[in-house]
Amino acid sequence: MTPNPDTSFNLARYWEQGDAVSHAVAWLLLAMSLASWFCILAKGYAAWRIRRAAPAVQAFWDAPTLHDGVAALTEADPELVYAPLAQLGAAQLKVAGRPSLGGEMGHAEQVTRVLRAGVQRVTARLEAGLTLLASIGSTAPFVGLLGTVWGIYHALAAVSSAGTVQIDKVAGPVGEALIMTAIGLTVAIPAVLAYNGFNRVNRLTLAELDAFAFDLHAYLTTGERART
Repeated sequence: MTPNPDTSFNLARYWEQGDAVSHAVAWLLLAMSLASWFCILAKGYAAWRIRRAAPAVQAFWDAPTLHDGVAALTEADPELVYAPLAQLGAAQLKVAGRPSLGGEMGHAEQVTRVLRAGVQRVTARLEAGLTLLASIGSTAPFVGLLGTVWGIYHALAAVSSAGTVQIDKVAGPVGEALIMTAIGLTVAIPAVLAYNGFNRVNRLTLAELDAFAFDLHAYLTTGERART
């Protein structure tokens, strides 16, 4: 039996009958989806490289000298998460004693200030893009719902203008409009899952980074300082 073209679901017909608002909602969902997947792929690749570099922290402590440790960690840390702390710490030893506002503090306080600034920069870089994913995950369903409500309104208005309202005449247009809600959920679900996953990776990375900064602070203010 051939379906009635007035009652069958047809996205092409929904697009043709849609107005500027319906089209704007569809384009907005497409833009949100592209931005979300770009962020997911970029941060996913970066997170994979960061977790691969985590064991290199032990290689830093196994190095015979500070210079060798910094070189080994820099080579093994392409995302520059752990290496900047070692680089900043080594650089602080070279500039210690120079006249500056920071130089008026004690050696331990100077090292603390430098390492804290390094951790803050890495934290900001790790959290970049998470706000975008959270925003898309929380707003995409409502954007899709807006498209659905607007589509149902126009479908009912078109059917009522015909004079008689029949369920088979309403089912097609309303079903097509409901697709916008499904599209909104399709955009939101990957963004929410990725946001939660990246948050977990960031928590693990920052915990390791804090531990490395603590150990590095102890070394720079005791062992290395005692040698100089």
